[in-house]
Amino acid sequence: MEPHAWWPLHGLRLHTPRLELRLPDTELLSDLAQVAADGVHAPDRMPFTFPWTDGSPTDRGRAVYQHALGTIANWSPGAWTLSLAVLYEGTPVGRMDVSATGFTVGREVETGSWLGLAHQGRGIGTEMRAAVLHLAFAGLGARGAVSAAMTDNPRSLGVSRRLGYRPDGIQTAVVRDRPVTLQRLRLARADWERHRTVDVRVEGLDGCRAAFGA
Repeated sequence: MEPHAWWPLHGLRLHTPRLELRLPDTELLSDLAQVAADGVHAPDRMPFTFPWTDGSPTDRGRAVYQHALGTIANWSPGAWTLSLAVLYEGTPVGRMDVSATGFTVGREVETGSWLGLAHQGRGIGTEMRAAVLHLAFAGLGARGAVSAAMTDNPRSLGVSRRLGYRPDGIQTAVVRDRPVTLQRLRLARADWERHRTVDVRVEGLDGCRAAFGA
């Protein structure tokens, strides 16, 4: 049988003017792991609170592979992470996650992402986050979205600002055995509506709603 018969989320597609986002099959996941292996950020920086990019190229690729499979294995309507491959002109360039716990009641999602070094600085990060925000707000009826970025990560903070997020306080995390400051961010539904500039089309959502607890 087709994968969607057992896991309808394999049939979910998000389309923007330049991108397609979808749950990766085994072949696409292997290609996506190679994008991570080729590099996600400069070696002297660490933009993630969990330093999954430390180690060899093989370590990075394997981390991506295991993460994606783990999100499927651990999925429940009460706690889920949708980990989508991002394709630009059919080529994988990064990953975009949207997750929630207790979405049925709280109606709030959280996002996280990475983009291969070779594909940064072209506005792809904004477009791919706009895609999952459309899924959350327009498709699933979310009331809010949250994110966070280190205060020395202007690219990520710039994406959030363009999409309408507002500052929501700061917090301290420990990364590579040193403290770092995170800027928390929150996007209310009204602010999302005011800042929508990316056209997004969603396919295959109807068969997936129960999986999201929507």
